[in-house]
Amino acid sequence: MKPILAIAMMVAALSALAQDDINPIKNEFNPITTGVTSLSITPDARGASMGDLGAATEPDVNSQFWNPSKYAFAYSQAGVSLSYTPWLRKIVNDIYLANLAGYYKIGGGDNQAVSASLRYFSLGEVALSDQASDYAATINPFEMAVDLGYSRKLSEKFAMGVALRFIYSDLGYGSGMNTGESTSATAFAADISGYYTTYPIIGRNECQWSLGFNLSNIGSKVSYDKGNNPAYLPANLKLGTAFTFPLAEFNNLTLSVDANKLLVPAKPRQSDPEFWPNGEYNDAAFTEAEQAWKDKSSISGIFDSFSDNFAKRITYSVGAEYAYDQKFFLRGGYYYESKYAGNRQYFGLGAGFALKVIRIDASYMIATAQNSPLDQTLRFTLSFDMNGIKDLFGGN
Repeated sequence: MKPILAIAMMVAALSALAQDDINPIKNEFNPITTGVTSLSITPDARGASMGDLGAATEPDVNSQFWNPSKYAFAYSQAGVSLSYTPWLRKIVNDIYLANLAGYYKIGGGDNQAVSASLRYFSLGEVALSDQASDYAATINPFEMAVDLGYSRKLSEKFAMGVALRFIYSDLGYGSGMNTGESTSATAFAADISGYYTTYPIIGRNECQWSLGFNLSNIGSKVSYDKGNNPAYLPANLKLGTAFTFPLAEFNNLTLSVDANKLLVPAKPRQSDPEFWPNGEYNDAAFTEAEQAWKDKSSISGIFDSFSDNFAKRITYSVGAEYAYDQKFFLRGGYYYESKYAGNRQYFGLGAGFALKVIRIDASYMIATAQNSPLDQTLRFTLSFDMNGIKDLFGGN
């Protein structure tokens, strides 16, 4: 089954939650739509297994996606990881997300780090046809993003980080068809993040409490038709906290909570009450509002996003991680999104095993929303500790 059909099925599953008509009272289902949606997909198994969270968890190689400022507190001097996610595997078999991430501590004070990541999202193979329904060409649409980040401790307990991102999206439609209906799109974006961690003493135990935020994908719009229909990037504000306490010697438990707010204004709908004065549809008012939404800048859209059903637009993640001697890990979590904003609701489960040089993590998603195309999603992450490699070969 090809990506176009897969996307259509996913939209149909979501739309089933909405009312069939455009009555302004009944139709409350209104998910936010963005361009380059693959930027919002969790790339690594650890974060996914805890319900898609990571703003304030212990730093790891994949912090570039969650909170780049955490790298300044990383224990190892350097690390690299490769993650792989078969996407929408219940309905297709050739869509996947691959993510390569890494960091390196610089300077002599153990307080700075540079980081980078490469994200590649393949939409599989698509066969195109002409107006006569004859085979015309085969294309392989994809999206990719390249990040460069820098983080620095501003005190013993607090660090901030920034990341710059180049985004390229090539849907490929029109290739070999001479239609010119769709072209590739490029965009630039930036992240700014912060991470605070402290070690309170509770009873006789030293615990760890962390707070984090990440303001991500703040940048330009993307358009596949020469600017006629620009789309917002999935700008997002992530806030999180994590608390780690010892259960026994070599046994730790971390409890975490993240909240996300998509910083994109909702597109006007014909069913919105303001277009139905006195019970009659005002087409001119809707057309004007739709054009204003298209013309709005990304920065203006960020501020406007806070006035649109604020409570329903926040997603929540709650997760836990058990660690034995930092070598064996068990994880679980839950992700919740309002049924009016997309209805993504699922449990995450996962485990990890670490040696001196390598760590392997895996996660599995169990959707609680009916007919969810995200159900049974798997992720795999392979991470390498550069300090461990150096020690293995007798480095200093």
